[in-house]
Amino acid sequence: MSAPADSAASTDSAASPAFSVVICAYTEDRWEDILAAVSSVRAQSRPALETLLVVDHNEALRERLLKEYAQGEDREQGAGREVRVLANAGPRGLSAGRNTGIAASRGEVVAFLDDDAVAERDWLRHFAEGYADPAVVAVGGRTVPVWASGRRPDWFPEEFDWVVGCTYRGLPPGRVRVRNVLGGNASFRREAFTAAGGFATGIGRDGDRRPLGGEETELCIRLSRARPGAVLLIDDRAVIHHRVPGPREHFAYFRTRTYAEGLSKALVARSVGAQKGLESERRYATRVLPAGVVRGLRDAVLARPGGAGRAGAIVAGVLSAVGGYVLGSVRARRSGVAFSPAPVGEGAHG
Repeated sequence: MSAPADSAASTDSAASPAFSVVICAYTEDRWEDILAAVSSVRAQSRPALETLLVVDHNEALRERLLKEYAQGEDREQGAGREVRVLANAGPRGLSAGRNTGIAASRGEVVAFLDDDAVAERDWLRHFAEGYADPAVVAVGGRTVPVWASGRRPDWFPEEFDWVVGCTYRGLPPGRVRVRNVLGGNASFRREAFTAAGGFATGIGRDGDRRPLGGEETELCIRLSRARPGAVLLIDDRAVIHHRVPGPREHFAYFRTRTYAEGLSKALVARSVGAQKGLESERRYATRVLPAGVVRGLRDAVLARPGGAGRAGAIVAGVLSAVGGYVLGSVRARRSGVAFSPAPVGEGAHG
């Protein structure tokens, strides 16, 4: 989908929606990261209406954040300065935390930012431009890794950057229509949650436990079914920078995360059906990954660093994900697990 024409009508339409930004946090170990994430929202060229910090069952962290962002004081400091600190009102985990933020938010659009990421200055402005088209119900952006070691490990394939929560090789560039946005850098019209419900609990992450995912994929597929004409976009100009801690640069985490992704995809397929739940993954597995293996082997022949390692990592990642998917599918069938979308309130806006 091409960018809207540069006209007064487009500018006015793009400027109209008010944004609430939800940041979910769960540990004091990320204190400096949380403060940096909030600061990046406050510095947006297009100010947010508010920032909501949702704390996942950690009272010490919530109290500390309440003191850092004294309730009410930020209202006097200009547009985009208000920060509201909330406790996760649902079960432990990222999905319930996001649902809490949605229910409490006042904006017409709800954006999500990871607690260990910072947004570039025009992040919300680029999101807003996407909503100039009334058919657009969700806009995501590009997430760039910030490696703790200062550089990408030689063996780590760009095709698997989703392992560390970042945009991966194989996604089309520009502003394009997609099946689903990526949860740590995404936004939705409020009406999307009215139509489809919130994030389904039991699919996504729960703090430092097994690194599951897929909750945003399940929501987006459900949304497209509820609103058949809905358009979901990714605009690669809406950039955030996501910190990758040292332990996640190691192959042990890579293997664990790819296995967990297989488990997650089994849950998504159980919820929305394998045909739609694995639609994008089929293209990724049959086109993007084989091309990555060929590049790695070519680099190995040319004696370039990490070529063989990248090819091997792609193969290992596929096998690990397939193993997780098979086991997850068997467990889901045996347990009869079913997911229902969590209802979310209309918030102050509603």
